[in-house]
Amino acid sequence: MTRLRREATVRRMLEQSPPRVPHGLHADAVRRGARILRRRTLARRAMWLLLLAVTVAFVVWALTVRPWVEPPSETTPPLTGW
Repeated sequence: MTRLRREATVRRMLEQSPPRVPHGLHADAVRRGARILRRRTLARRAMWLLLLAVTVAFVVWALTVRPWVEPPSETTPPLTGW
């Protein structure tokens, strides 16, 4: 197909009346969009809740275990020569 032929085909298509939209398509699109937004909002809130729970669990663990403190020695040096 040559360039001029393609342009003529496109011009003919543009001059025609637009196709009719099925009845209820707008309502279906709005309903689907609202459902997608609700799911995204729910997923975002769940992720924030999970992040908060992990943070709280880490803080509780860190305060309980204190990984920054050197553990006490398991053995004592021999006491000879007293």
